Amino acid sequence: MSPSDVSRTAKPGTVFDRDAEWDALVEFARDDRPDAGLGVVSGRLRQGKTHLLNALTATLGGFRFGAQPAARDESLRRLGDELARYTGETPPGHRLRWEDAVDALLALGERGRPVPVVLDEFPDLVRQSPELPSALHGAYRRLRESGRANGTRLLLSGSSLPMMHRLFGAAAPLHGLAELELALRPLDFRQAARFWGIDDPRLALLVHAVVGGTPAYRAYVADDTPSGPGDFDAWVCRTVLNPRTPLFLEPHHLLLEDTDHGDRALCHSALSAIATGCRTPGTIAECLGTPLTDASHCLTLLRANGLLHGEPDAFRPNLVRLRIAEPLLAFEHAAVRPWRSALEQRDADEVWRRARPVFDSAVAGPHFAQICRDWVVDHAGEAVFGAHPATAAHGSLSDPGHHAGRELEADVVVRGRAGARSGPLLSVGLARWDEVMDLRHLGHVRRLLTRLAADGEDVTRARPACYSGVGFTAALRAAEAGGEVVLVGLDRLYRG
Repeated sequence: MSPSDVSRTAKPGTVFDRDAEWDALVEFARDDRPDAGLGVVSGRLRQGKTHLLNALTATLGGFRFGAQPAARDESLRRLGDELARYTGETPPGHRLRWEDAVDALLALGERGRPVPVVLDEFPDLVRQSPELPSALHGAYRRLRESGRANGTRLLLSGSSLPMMHRLFGAAAPLHGLAELELALRPLDFRQAARFWGIDDPRLALLVHAVVGGTPAYRAYVADDTPSGPGDFDAWVCRTVLNPRTPLFLEPHHLLLEDTDHGDRALCHSALSAIATGCRTPGTIAECLGTPLTDASHCLTLLRANGLLHGEPDAFRPNLVRLRIAEPLLAFEHAAVRPWRSALEQRDADEVWRRARPVFDSAVAGPHFAQICRDWVVDHAGEAVFGAHPATAAHGSLSDPGHHAGRELEADVVVRGRAGARSGPLLSVGLARWDEVMDLRHLGHVRRLLTRLAADGEDVTRARPACYSGVGFTAALRAAEAGGEVVLVGLDRLYRG
């Protein structure tokens, strides 16, 4: 199908952004080849997969079945009833097997047109019926051997990322069948600002540091958006710190759904350690007072579920630093968790007054640095650093001029594309959320570049950079005008 055909299938106004994802789904669902197709849609909970797939089937006249935790026979009975309502036929009077159900789903594509068919939260069905992947594989094999034309475009959706990887991995029955693999990720920081209707960039970043880019969280606070920068503290108290909103217990629910009971307590403690500055498995295990093997198992579980990211140091690739991927979890474990019991006894305003300094230093500051790195990769033009950025990461070097353990650090180290392990160094920068930056900061970056050059790094193309949430001195602006430094403030992050 041509791109013009896709564009004629208008995305419903109820779907915010997701233009590329919508086009990919429409192209797959309307593909007029005579063979049944299989697609995979994955993504963490609350990212809008069900909403997007509902819009697709409603727009194109398809069928969607939403799985629930249930016994095998109940799920098959519900599926049979919903299929009967969709086709206008009589519900089956006998107990279905998955082989029968799969054949009935694929029969929907024998009506002369491509039709999208969605099994939402597919991992829930597989937990109930481990034979389901083999039943699907067998049905597709029989279809292809028969040579019958079939327009079914089956989409299997799931939020359990480890299970989705296993179901479509190299040794799985469904491996190689999928023609579409679509991952639905959180909205980026610019999309999130538009989604929440926030024009002020500082307020937008503060809100993003709390709720990130998860679309469902706006509904969790009944569309309550801060009215302006001066309303942020009150907004936190009436939403995320309010026991009457679903957002209040969401950090607990995220781990409840993605971990089993035996790991959950350790995962909470590990996230607290990371949120307060521990970044490697060894330092996390030491902080928790637990064996490294136990800590590593917990961290692997969090990474597999997309709640934790591991990122190589820009100057020491063998050193992997861990970062909490879901801002709400970072907010919870750094700023709120120490005060959870107090929230049940005291006014939220009083608790937030105590927690706010921790939020500014341990949450907003690191989050701002991450947003700067995201901006480099996703939004900075080629002219900013002299070439298209490929990566942006935190970097650190030991500082022999100071006492043991001191490091020279850079918040935003930009590299370009290269076939080798490390691309060319394009920029080294510092990020300061609540600090007006001046020539001292530029001097720090220059010392880092000198040290890197002494270690053999090619710094000839590297541009010093400063990223600030509150601005720059006139002297630093003059250095920018002279081409000595790249300056990036909030306006440039959100609009430049």
